[in-house]
Parts: sequence; structure tokens; C-alpha cells
Amino acid sequence: MNTRTRRSGIAVAAGSLTLSLSACGALGVSGSSSEASPAKGNDITVGLLLPEKANTRYDKFDRPSVEAKVAELTDKQGKVDYANADASAKTQAQQLQKMVDDQVDVILLDAVDAHAIAGGVKKAKDAGIPVIAYDRLAEGPIDAYVSFDNELVGEVQGRSLMEKLGSNVDTSSKIVMMNGSSTDPNAKQFKAGALSELQGKLTIAKSYDTVDWKPENAEANMKQAIAAIGANNIVGVYSANDGMAGGVIKALKEAGVTELPPVTGQDADLPAVQRILTGEQYMSVYKSYPQEAESAAEMAVAKVQGKDIQFEALASERVDSPTDKGIPAQLVPVVALTKSNIRSTVVEDGIYKVSDICTGEFKSACAAAKLK
Repeated sequence: MNTRTRRSGIAVAAGSLTLSLSACGALGVSGSSSEASPAKGNDITVGLLLPEKANTRYDKFDRPSVEAKVAELTDKQGKVDYANADASAKTQAQQLQKMVDDQVDVILLDAVDAHAIAGGVKKAKDAGIPVIAYDRLAEGPIDAYVSFDNELVGEVQGRSLMEKLGSNVDTSSKIVMMNGSSTDPNAKQFKAGALSELQGKLTIAKSYDTVDWKPENAEANMKQAIAAIGANNIVGVYSANDGMAGGVIKALKEAGVTELPPVTGQDADLPAVQRILTGEQYMSVYKSYPQEAESAAEMAVAKVQGKDIQFEALASERVDSPTDKGIPAQLVPVVALTKSNIRSTVVEDGIYKVSDICTGEFKSACAAAKLK
């Protein structure tokens, strides 16, 4: 993705993540039935295509947030037609075609394979159904895009790693990069952002594009890296997400490493938050999934109801995909999550309760971090 309008900040205060949710009413997207156009009133159907089930965020946060926001904006008359592809591009293509055949009013698409789905996006467009790319920038004639600022995610990860390593490293110091799947355009953006902070400052001894983002594949890659570099010669690991960070840490432990190097992550998964507390993982990137999902729902409803001014206000930025230029977009900010701000991010935003985090073996780490 080429982002024409880039955010200038590297991170934002966690408290600001909720601001745009309450502010959207100022744009006029308030759910009043009197605002709906005659062509599409409140009795609308939003198709929601999510990519996989391995990451719990989709069923825990994304789907219910979209459903709740659509209901709010349509006086409970609108509905969400949901399907999850379980990491299969073929399945997702079939699910999209079914939504076209069922004549849903608008589709929110989180692509398994951004390139492979382009033909399906065109079919929806030809059928008069707007498609909004959600979380991942799908190719084809999409109408808009809502996601996090993915290059900024990589920048936050890379900068956090460099800050942790501090003055103890130089250009000869070796790290491993565990990037995401090559079929996911977000992974390329994360990598680009990270490289902008890492390249030239140390040695990237090994770099992997991890098939399907799977932790077991990251573990296998890390074992190869350890064999090639030597476990004690690795000063840090850039991992693009938390699931892969878990695989990386497992490989390091199995190699006999007792003092783990700093490992990055993303998604603020519960096991990662617990690893951050114990010091096994250095950081993650917290992204407010409810905010992203609600923004997508607002864009979908505004688009299908012909509220052009509100839609343009919600999608005021522009991005380019490999197939289309100047796509209207909204890029949601992110926060670097470390031991010091667990309470002010995932706890205060209601993602996890302290009781969810501070179970069994993690109680002492929680006490030490004053997380009670």
C-alpha cells in the first residue's frame, strides 16, 4: 500500500483511541432513520467477510462490534450477514459470491489473499454492491478502506526494539526478522515500517516471510535461524505479530536460551500480554479492534444510505493498491504495549480484565507490575 496521507505521529496515547467513536455523531452518522435515503433506508444487510479463526480477535471483537454498530445506526433494522473463511482463499471467494447472489447491500471484506479476491470484488462491483476493504487492502475496485496505519505499526515495533537494545548494539549486532505471510498486503507494510527503523543500524542476519502467519511456521523458521546464526549471537527478534512471537520464544527456549532477547509482537493477544508481564516478550502493538470495526460499520452504512458527506468525512485519507489509486481510507492509530501501560490500554479499554491476565503462574508477575 502506498499511503498518500501518512500520520505524523509514531504512537498515540491510549486514551485517545476512543475519541473517534464518540465524535462520529458530529459527522451526522447517528442512526436516525430520518437521515436514510429513500433508496436505502434502515432495513439494510451488511455482508461481513472475515479471514480466519486462529486469531481470536475476529469472533471476540470484530464481528460483535460491527453487528452492534450496524444495529445502532439503523434503529435495529439493519442486519449483518457473516462468514469466516478459516484461512482459505477459495472458501472466501465462494462466500463473497454467495453474498453477491443474495444481493446484500454492502460488503466489508477482510481478505485472506488480497490479490486472489480481486475478481470477486469486481463481480460485486458489477452487481452494484459496494465493497469496503477491512483491515487488509484487497485488490480490485473497492470503494473504501479502513484499517490501522500498518506502516506505523512496523515503525512502532522497530523503534521499540531499537530503544530496548539501546547503546549496546551497533551495525554488527544481529537480529532476526519474522515477517508475516507474503499473501497479506499488511505484512509488507509492517515490514516496510520496521525496516525504516532498523535498516543500517544493525545486521538483519535472517529474514522470513512466514507462511499463513502460523506460529508453528515461525518456530520452524526460528530454529533455522538459530542453527545458522547461533542462539547467543541473536540480540533481538522482530516478530510481526504475537502468535509468531510465541513460536519464536518457544524455539529460543528449546535452544537453551535462558536470558531471552527482546521480541516484538502485535495484536495484544492475551498470552502475549502475559509473556510481556513475565519478560519473555518485550512488547506488542495494541490496536483497538472495536474502534476499527465500528469505523467500518459507520462507513458501510453511510455508503449504502447515500450519506456522501458523512462517508467522505469518515474516509478522508487516500491510499493506493496494486490495482487502484486514490482509494478513500480511514487509518486508525496504534499504541506500543509494554509492561508499563497494560492497565491504561487493554484493561481500561475493556479488552481484558485483570482477572483474565493475572491467572495462576502470572499472579506474581502481576503483583510485581502492580497490576491488581
